Amino acid sequence: MAKQYKAIGEEAWKNNVEKVNAELFIFTYGSLVVQLVKDYEDYGAVNKQLDKMGYNIGVRLIDDILARTGIDRCADFHTTAEVISKVGFRVFLNIAPSIANWSANAKEFSLILEDNPLNDFCELPPKAVQEGLWYSNVLCGVIRGALEMMQMQTEVWFVRDVLRGDDVSEIRVKLVKVLDEEVPVGDE
Repeated sequence: MAKQYKAIGEEAWKNNVEKVNAELFIFTYGSLVVQLVKDYEDYGAVNKQLDKMGYNIGVRLIDDILARTGIDRCADFHTTAEVISKVGFRVFLNIAPSIANWSANAKEFSLILEDNPLNDFCELPPKAVQEGLWYSNVLCGVIRGALEMMQMQTEVWFVRDVLRGDDVSEIRVKLVKVLDEEVPVGDE
């Protein structure tokens, strides 16, 4: 099954994605983070804003992924992890994080990013590291927003980051609960 999702992600990246210049994207994201730091002057608030922005992006990106790939709703959380890793990250960032550290109840896992394109050309000042800035926190919001649209309430956070001196970046994803499908008011 994992190979199937890897092939779907690679096919979508090759044929169905309009590419943008990587450096332009990376520098634009860096400028956004710098502006947030200047505006909020508090790294915790910057983390929250990046997560919120990512959430709003994820809510919209899931439709794009489903339309480009034709993937059906995931049957379980293991399949969801595979799709996030092999399809979602591949389609939009051309990377495929590995999945590790499953919890005993299979409701938590980690995405290990050997390479995070958002980190390219970036170095955090010691104060930002000490005061808790998670530079790529937008990715947590994207995952959370996309999964919520798939009826999964999750908590998503960074555990480790190369920019903070770790050997790899690690994002932890925890399934809180499966949401009931609700028909929007007036759409009966």
